[in-house]
Amino acid sequence: MPKFLQKRWHGYQTVWAFLLLLVLVICISMYNWELGVIGLLLSFLLGGLMLKTELDFRRELNQYISGLSFRIKRVEGEAISTLPFGIILYSENRTVEWHNRFAGEMFEEQSLIGESLQDLFPQLAGALSTKKETKEPARELKVELQHDERHYQFLIVPDERLIYLYEVTELAVLRKQYENERLALGIVMLDNMDEAAQGMDDQQRTALIAKVSSEITSWANQYNIYLRRLSSERYLIMLNHKALQELEQSRFVILDTVREMTADLKVPMTLSIGLSFGAESIKELGELAQSSLDMALGRGGDQAAVKAGQRLSFYGGKSNAVEKRTRVRARVIAHALRDLMQESDRVLIMGHKIPDMDALGAAIGVWKAAALYNVEAHIVLDKSNPSIDRMMEQVNKDEKLSQALMTPEQSLQLMTEHSLLVVVDTHKASMTIEPRLVQTASRVVVVDHHRRGEEFINDSVLIYLEPYASSACELVTELLQYIHEKVQLTPLEATSLLAGITVDTKHFSLHTGSRTFEAAGFLRRSGADTVMIQRMLKEDLDEYIAKAEIIKHAKMIYGHIAIAVTEPGQKIPQLLIAQVADSLLNMTDVLASFVVSERPDGLVGISARSLGRMNVQVVMERLGGGGHLTNAAVQLDCPLEEAKRRVVDVLAEIDGEEGLFE
Repeated sequence: MPKFLQKRWHGYQTVWAFLLLLVLVICISMYNWELGVIGLLLSFLLGGLMLKTELDFRRELNQYISGLSFRIKRVEGEAISTLPFGIILYSENRTVEWHNRFAGEMFEEQSLIGESLQDLFPQLAGALSTKKETKEPARELKVELQHDERHYQFLIVPDERLIYLYEVTELAVLRKQYENERLALGIVMLDNMDEAAQGMDDQQRTALIAKVSSEITSWANQYNIYLRRLSSERYLIMLNHKALQELEQSRFVILDTVREMTADLKVPMTLSIGLSFGAESIKELGELAQSSLDMALGRGGDQAAVKAGQRLSFYGGKSNAVEKRTRVRARVIAHALRDLMQESDRVLIMGHKIPDMDALGAAIGVWKAAALYNVEAHIVLDKSNPSIDRMMEQVNKDEKLSQALMTPEQSLQLMTEHSLLVVVDTHKASMTIEPRLVQTASRVVVVDHHRRGEEFINDSVLIYLEPYASSACELVTELLQYIHEKVQLTPLEATSLLAGITVDTKHFSLHTGSRTFEAAGFLRRSGADTVMIQRMLKEDLDEYIAKAEIIKHAKMIYGHIAIAVTEPGQKIPQLLIAQVADSLLNMTDVLASFVVSERPDGLVGISARSLGRMNVQVVMERLGGGGHLTNAAVQLDCPLEEAKRRVVDVLAEIDGEEGLFE
């Protein structure tokens, strides 16, 4: 019996009352012993009755408690066995020692005792590590897994070697249904309607639009997409997450369908698609869809960009960007740039790290634009490199240009709230010579011809990104023609711009359009010296021999891809790596080339080139780099052999998904 019952208050009260009765009897005996004897007998009789009553109470109480304990234990065992969730106790070697009825019913067996948890629940192998094995404090772990089309939530208590499991099938089904039905928003755009319909009359143009619209409508119906035409070139699409997943699995086949359907035109029709998913509000979803479309257009069109939460994926992009026939955008950008320069106290111009002829030439062109309006301008340049050494020799001979050069440290000191920063030949802050300048500048202008990547200087006040252009120098040359009524370039300035175009087009053999030759013609009329360019681009004999040694190690894969890997420990400058990739394209049957080599800075450089039938930009992006459809690169911090393996793995992955060649 519990002590608190033995020491209960009413028990002590009875004892004290009996003692008081004895005292009274003794007192009465002093006056009359006969009455005292009678009182004493009555007192002992009363005490006996009291003692018997107390003993009976305690016996009955013990019987009641024993019966109640038995009932509770019996109900407790039955309750644990019939609980609507499972309980499993397992041993140190992870075999089942005990389980309740729920756990057995999962496997339609009466007993699982002795079974290995590894065999019963293979998915729990990683979560069942003990405190001793991991040398970390054990904590409760939650794992959800599926068994026989049912979903279960496992709560693992490693210290007790105990597992609770709950069925959450209904919750999992609702969660999946919710995810499948979440809204995705997109915009489909005919990104080269004007160019494709060039020379058509109204009837032919209308027929072309109707033909493409019919194909887009059939595609939308196939994937259960709501399609709403906003204009002759733009459509709004609404779909759920399940349909979006199906589209991604099909890799947006509509892109290839429309391009192949209009292949007989002088310029095939292409689509650009921007899709967004995962935003909290419809407004944000619409903004992300437009941003995705801008991203697809900025990468040259003919592709789909999908923004799903933090994931940004690209599909398509197999064709080159179509050259715009009109220069209206160039004129508008030129006037906006002129106004920004005139409102600034100074202009700082910066290209990418290890600048090439294109970056330096474009910077000189922007510097000239500022000089035309007497605005203080400086070109940010860290140090020279082999690709621009000969150009820098000419620049240093020019008094005005040499004084305009400035180190990154000096530019940071000159940067003010009213200064204008112009970034040329790149749109990634991390790729610039001094990223801190981009962070410090209140106004940034981007002039670039590379296909837009995920990283971008989004807070720019003016963006001139045209992937169809051959080079940044071509874009700057067009701007110069509109930025001032009477622009007059010096021979060195014109030569610098023409050298940038010459280098990026491989002497006008790749990635050129009519506007490329128009820009070159303007520069030639302005006094560009082609002989000087030829001298600056002459190859050194030792470099030529070094390139031949690398080419000697080239091997063909997939029939038309040349891949060359240098010897371990051989340090090759990035410029030479790129030149070897260019040289490999001149070989018979080579449609794309990859050159992998260690660089002097310890990184592994990979240069990729193609003739247009393969998108090497996609390959380099999957490795963390970027570039153009025909010209891309990446730098990896890993061993040479691992870099080669990663290139081969990415090629195999793309070949399995959609094929390597157009």
